[in-house]
Formats: sequence, C-alpha cells, structure tokens
Amino acid sequence: MSGRTDAKGAFQERCERCGRDTPHSVSIELKTESKKRENAAYSREPYRVATCRLCGDTTSLRMNNA
Repeated sequence: MSGRTDAKGAFQERCERCGRDTPHSVSIELKTESKKRENAAYSREPYRVATCRLCGDTTSLRMNNA
C-alpha cells in the first residue's frame, strides 16, 4: 500500500497487472465470511478494496485478523 496521491486525489499503488504504480480507487467494504445464514450477521469483516483506474484489476485485503 502506498500513501502517495496524484494531482486528482487518487492513491498511487503498485498494480501487478500493469507492472507499475498507477492511480487506484480505494474503499472499505464489509464482507460476510460465513456460509451459514444463521451466523452471517456475526461474520462480517472489513476489507480494503483497491481498484486500478487504468486496467480495472481489483485487490482485496482483510483489515481485521482478530
């Protein structure tokens, strides 16, 4: 992850598909990890989702490993 931003405010991060630092859109999403319906409400975890603005490649990183 990189903390640099470009002139338009996009995060500059390494894109494996492009092979260089490119602008990315970054968001936080809550994802349900349990396959069981009765546990789904208790299995949500935050993920950092970064999408390359050039090629559309998306990476997801779990933020809470408790």
